[in-house]
Amino acid sequence: MATTQSPTEENKQLARRVPENIATEHDLDLIDEIATEATVDHTTWGDFRGPEELKELMSGMFEAFPDFSATVEEIIAEDDLVAMRVTLRGTHEGPFQGYEPTGNSFEIENQVFTRIEDGQIVERWLVPDMLGLMEQLGLVDAPEA
Repeated sequence: MATTQSPTEENKQLARRVPENIATEHDLDLIDEIATEATVDHTTWGDFRGPEELKELMSGMFEAFPDFSATVEEIIAEDDLVAMRVTLRGTHEGPFQGYEPTGNSFEIENQVFTRIEDGQIVERWLVPDMLGLMEQLGLVDAPEA
């Protein structure tokens, strides 16, 4: 007997595809399947709209951090919203935000909130630990305790 998933479970599976398939497997073509021209990613660097800008954003991450990966640690969903705690990892081997490569690795947390409509991602809010990233890359000094 086939079981059908609830819309909430389907939304969780769709939201996971970004960290697991796009970010970790570097599958940029998947963006065309799960995003629309109206999709917006709200990031630390500004808003990125539509599949082409999202691909540019991710391509930049892969150039700066060729081993970039993301692991979903926790995920919850209600109605059309999915919240995830994601661990991001990588090694700084290309230019990033105007900084030359340091060769340093990082591991930080990222909070991601994803809104889904009609089986597609329409909006995401990304809240990475940017201070932790910059400290681990050696681009800023850690504050004194």
